[in-house]
Amino acid sequence: MKQSGTTPAGIQDEQQAATWVRGMFGRIAPRYDLLNHLLSMNIDRWWRARTVARVSGVLSKPGARVLDLCCGTGDLMLALKAKGKSATVYGSDFCHPMLVAARHKVAQRRVRCDLFEADALGLPVADSSFDVVTVAFGFRNLANYQHGFEELFRILKPGGVAAILEFSTPPNALLARLYAFYSRAILPTVGGMISGSKDAYKYLPESVRKFPGAVDLASQMRGAGFANVHFERMTAGIVALHIGERL
Repeated sequence: MKQSGTTPAGIQDEQQAATWVRGMFGRIAPRYDLLNHLLSMNIDRWWRARTVARVSGVLSKPGARVLDLCCGTGDLMLALKAKGKSATVYGSDFCHPMLVAARHKVAQRRVRCDLFEADALGLPVADSSFDVVTVAFGFRNLANYQHGFEELFRILKPGGVAAILEFSTPPNALLARLYAFYSRAILPTVGGMISGSKDAYKYLPESVRKFPGAVDLASQMRGAGFANVHFERMTAGIVALHIGERL
């Protein structure tokens, strides 16, 4: 049966995929932030800021509860907290070394963000728990995209908003070829040299290539029950931000 999620080379099923991805992110966690900023030329900071701006209406509501899923080292989670100062903000990831880094940042900034370790496909969270759920550059690494959407929908309150920030394929053919060359030839070399894990930076661009395009991802989001689904491309389509509501 064809997997409906990430497919690292040589992986046969969803359990193996999840195990491989967890281990891969654990290996690159110490240099993850450095490489994100370096390889994106710091544009990743703007992508996250734009995501926060798009959910700020719900974020600013009294008593808002927010979850940054696949939070990694916590950059988006902390940006959400900075904007929604009165909101209760949580972060979750299934990679322990990433959560260690996120906890360190939370302590440094002396803010309150509650972190917990869990798989995004089986969260220890009650139905209708959050007003906002975000995922930044983590959704394409899920072992099953459909289950990922279903879990997002389940934990959102009626009236809640989901925001998925993810790499995409530029719609311009020339730019798509240039981006493919960068991803294939430059990113693995630089990423592998700095992180010490070349296989991780071969997997990451390949995962983008296999991931559904922005239009298809929006369709899948609607199919999972989300309403008012729309997306915007950023940086010429290298990244897409999808927004959907649970009515």
